[in-house]
Amino acid sequence: MTNNTLTVDQLNQIHKQYATLTKALIQHNISITTMESCTSGLIASLITDTEGSSAIFRGAYITYSNQAKIKAGVPSEIIEKFGVYSIETAVVMATACRKAFSADIGIGVTGSMGNIDPANGDSVPGEVFFAIDFRGNITQHHIKILPQESRFDYKLAVAAAVAKEINKLILIYN
Repeated sequence: MTNNTLTVDQLNQIHKQYATLTKALIQHNISITTMESCTSGLIASLITDTEGSSAIFRGAYITYSNQAKIKAGVPSEIIEKFGVYSIETAVVMATACRKAFSADIGIGVTGSMGNIDPANGDSVPGEVFFAIDFRGNITQHHIKILPQESRFDYKLAVAAAVAKEINKLILIYN
């Protein structure tokens, strides 16, 4: 086991973090949606683990492939010009899902986890880009995840970072 493996306590903490986040979204009547690539729907799953989440969760896209991103509203020109693993792609993902689901918050997440993606030349393991579109106010984030024991651990690390930033925005805009 490496020092970068998530412990059971850390896993429980992430679940609590999302329960708190989802309850805050419900309390403030803030709707949310996601377009997730490298996290494969984990953020949507964590949001919907809280009872009552159907009041604020509008739906989600899991856009693991470039083609799926394009079908969900990311222009192919953005991917071609900036790469699929870029802040520009994450921003368009966030805005596209927010608009498609008429939500207050749209989250776009793209990145490479523990290995290089041979289909995309801009792949850097552990490099993740995410954007949050909160009613048209967009924040951009670029994070680097240390090597993890599993892909699930990578996803959880990204999900924790996303929740932290959403919580900040709720405090700012409400």
